[in-house]
Formats: sequence, C-alpha cells, structure tokens
Amino acid sequence: MPKQTMKIIPLGGLGEIGKNMMVFEYDGRLLVVDAGIMFPKDELLGIDLILPDFSYLRDRADRLEAVLLTHGHEDHVGALPFLLREINVPVYATRLTLGMVANKLEEHGLARDADLREIEAGKPRDIGPFHCEFISVSHSIPDGVGLAIKTPVGTVVHSGDFKLDPNPIDKRKTNMGKFGELGSEGVLLLLSDSTNAEYEGVTGPEKSVGKTLDDIFTQAPGRIIAASFASHIHRIQQVVNAARRHRRKLTIVGRSMVKNSQIARELGYLKIPDDMMIRLNEVNDYRPSKVVILSSGSQGEPLSALSRMAAGDHKKVKLEPGDTVIISARPVPGNEVSVHKVINRLFKAGVNVVYESVAPVHVSGHAAREELKMLINLTQPKYFIPIHGEYRHLHFHAELAREMGMSPKRILTASNGDVIELSGGKVKIVDKIDAGMAFVDGLDVGDIQDVILRDRQKLAKDGTIVVVAQVREQDGSVVSRPDITTKGFVHLGNKRELMKEVSALVEKILDESSRQGISDPELLQEHIHNRLAKFLFKKTKKRPLILALVVEV
Repeated sequence: MPKQTMKIIPLGGLGEIGKNMMVFEYDGRLLVVDAGIMFPKDELLGIDLILPDFSYLRDRADRLEAVLLTHGHEDHVGALPFLLREINVPVYATRLTLGMVANKLEEHGLARDADLREIEAGKPRDIGPFHCEFISVSHSIPDGVGLAIKTPVGTVVHSGDFKLDPNPIDKRKTNMGKFGELGSEGVLLLLSDSTNAEYEGVTGPEKSVGKTLDDIFTQAPGRIIAASFASHIHRIQQVVNAARRHRRKLTIVGRSMVKNSQIARELGYLKIPDDMMIRLNEVNDYRPSKVVILSSGSQGEPLSALSRMAAGDHKKVKLEPGDTVIISARPVPGNEVSVHKVINRLFKAGVNVVYESVAPVHVSGHAAREELKMLINLTQPKYFIPIHGEYRHLHFHAELAREMGMSPKRILTASNGDVIELSGGKVKIVDKIDAGMAFVDGLDVGDIQDVILRDRQKLAKDGTIVVVAQVREQDGSVVSRPDITTKGFVHLGNKRELMKEVSALVEKILDESSRQGISDPELLQEHIHNRLAKFLFKKTKKRPLILALVVEV
C-alpha cells in the first residue's frame, strides 16, 4: 500500500513581508490558507498592488475546496477579490474578517456571488479531506486564528500572526492551552510567524500604548490628530478610550479608516459612544482642546488624509500651531522615507509630532523570540518551518529552533514555490514550481509586460506630454516657465498655441498651490496630471500619457 502524502506549497509570504498564500494538498484536493497582497516598491512605477501568482490554482481550479483566512490584514486577504474573479470557491473566516472581506468584495462587484462561511475559534470544521481546528490568537487585529490542519498523514500547526499578550484589549488571549494540547497529541510540522524573530524578549502589551496616549492627551493644548493602521481596531479603541476620558469629541477621516471603523462598530468589535462622534465639518464648532481627529495615513501614503494635511492640501483640515499629531504605527519596511517626509512636513507646519522614535506610541502585533520559543515548546513539533518574513527573519527563527535543541535536519527554510512533502512521518522539500507575482494596475491584473504594453498602446494612439516644472523648496513657488515636451501627440489645430495654454495652466496650478501652502512634489504632480488630462481631453478629445515632474530647487 503506497504511503499517504500531503503537500504544502507556499505561493507567497516566504522571503518577503506580504502576499501570504499557502496551498495544502491531500487526496487530490486543495485548501488555500490566506490570499494576501504586497505593496510595490518605488521602482515599480504605475503598479498599485502585487499579488501571488495564481497559476498553480488556476490549473487545478476543479480541485480547490476553499480559501481559509487567518485574519483581516491586507497582506492576508487583499488578493481575495482577484482570486475569486477567476475561481469562485467558499471562503472560511471569523466574523470580523468576513465583515472586512464582504466590504472588499462589494467594491469589486463580487459580493452577491461570494460564498462566505463563518468559523469560530474552538469549533472545528471538516473542509473536504482536511479536519481544521481554529485556535484563538492575539494580534493587532481582533478575531485572528491559528490553525491545526489534520489529515491521516499528520497534524500541521499554522500559527497565524500572533503574540502572547497577557491582557489584550478584547480579553481574547492566544490559546496556549490548545497549542499545548496539540503538542501532547503530536505535531508533525509547525509553521510559525517569523516577523519579530530578530527581537529578544517579548513584544510589549497593547495596553501599554494606552498609558502613553493618556499622557499625550493630558499635555496636548489643542486638537489631536491620531493616525494608525485602519485595520488596527485595538489601537483605534485605545484612541477612543483616551478621547472619552479627556472628554474630547471624535471624528474619523480617511476612506479606509471610516469604513473599517464602521464595520467594526456594527459587528461589536469597536465601541464608540454615539454622543462622542461628530462630523468632520463640525470640528471648528468645538474648542481645539475638545477634538480628536482619527486619521488614516500612518505609512506616509502620498494621497492619504494625513499626508494631505501635512502638505496643506486637505480640504477640511488645516493644521495649526498647537495641534498634536500622533503617528501610532511603525513604518512597514520600504515606507520609512515616505513616513519621515510626512513627519518633517508636520514639524514644518508648526505642530507637535509624536511617533515611535520619541515615545512608546506603538507596539508590534507579532511575537518576539521568547514568545516564539514558547510556541515551539508547547507544540513540540517533529519538524519546523519558519514562515511569514523576509529571509533574515526566517534565518533567525530557524536559528532559534536550533538553539532550543531541534535537529538541523528537522528545520527546513523554505522559499515561495517549494513543494514540501509530508509522508511516512517525514517532511522534506521535493520539488519547486514557478511562484512569481502578478501586478495590479488600477483593476487590471497581469505581469509587468502587460502594464508596459498598455502604456505603449496609449502612446501609439495619443502620444505623450512631459511637463517639467521647477519650484522653490521653501514655499513651492514657480522658479521658471514649465518645460513642455510632446512625443507622438498630434493636434489638428494650432499646436504651438495649445502648448502655450498648457504651460500657462501649469503655472496657474503651481501658483494656486503655492498660495495654499502646498509644496509636496507628489501632490503637485497629481494636481498637474489631473487638471491637464481634463483640459486636453476637452480641447482635443485625446488622452495622451501625461508625465509631470516637479523638481524642488
């Protein structure tokens, strides 16, 4: 009789932070755990999102049982709409995660046909040939779960994103007893979160941030603008609690922050008294010392609410001396420059800025080394594979397991696309598949060549207009007449006159922005692009590719 075999294939999340996706394959059936995105680095111009490559699943769509989501963060659920466009399969997740996913699917026009199924920690489910147990874990978003996936081959424990917070905001601790129970029964393989494997000790408790917020609220003389991840419901709750203690009214700004707060309130995960809430346009009706603005933009996203405030470009919030801005988040790797740019502009605007480098306004949602040791001790796995992290995180997590006495032969450091085989009580990497990435440009998905092809088609049809403008770094005022260059742009009227109008419009845009105190080159480039596109289409009925470059001198 041939040995029973299970395969595990990571399609993303190993050697990187983001696009977490893992395939479990047994008895001819497939179960996918998570479907996340990754945000592009600066060199990927024009790319909005990066997805895992779905090719392996696309070729086996008839064998796919379901997608199982561990929690509601974008790096675990953001790719789901793009997957469900191609393969409509059941989606299992906890209540809050489903709420966030349902909203995302609604935006993509997929909600009506989606098959969403609620799971609950402590209540196992059979999903095809996989017996799945869901384990409560504490993280920086409520309702996260770890997994025990059982087949006749053995038990695989997937930690999910977790930390061992002794007194979490929602009282929902990581269920160490269940992990210990699984260890007593026998765990063939542990897959564990490696994000904080570099850090000694334990990750600080979320409630410690509440004490810092309270101190800041006590000292702040004017308005408080608090920025955090829109999905960090626990942190939002702590801002609400501090505002309530100090009798401040609360308003929420930023599309993602408004939507996530609304979903969490409706489902009972976020508690905000109705009499605390005010509309954004009512802020000026109250004394500055009585107002808190909860904002998106903690990662320095150029078009976010906080970035627009810092650049003086927000339509309803103008920063003033006496305001205090709290950035209650750590920059995601790659976002440091953007975050520091926003912080510098906030200081330049004359406001007080509090961020992680100067005060403990953030703690991580991921386990540090002592907590990672605890999970290994509890589960006593026969084999171990570190997951969820860049290669240095995986390296340090594997090293930690060796320090604890695990045989190096039983510690595997895998990469995206590795085919991990579980059979006869052994675990080994036996093969490798292509597991690249797909790029999202707007709502279109493809490889990078597809994006380039679309730009080339646009260039061939309507040409391109390049605008180069020099502005003074101090105030954004125009230094000299903008330089306008065209390639392949054909106009049947007087092209020279049209270019003069284009140049005058660019100068007008820059002058208006300078008077409003807007000097951020990225925002100026956006204003130029948007207004020129409308102007040129109205004049010529063409949509050339517009490249606007604003240079500070």
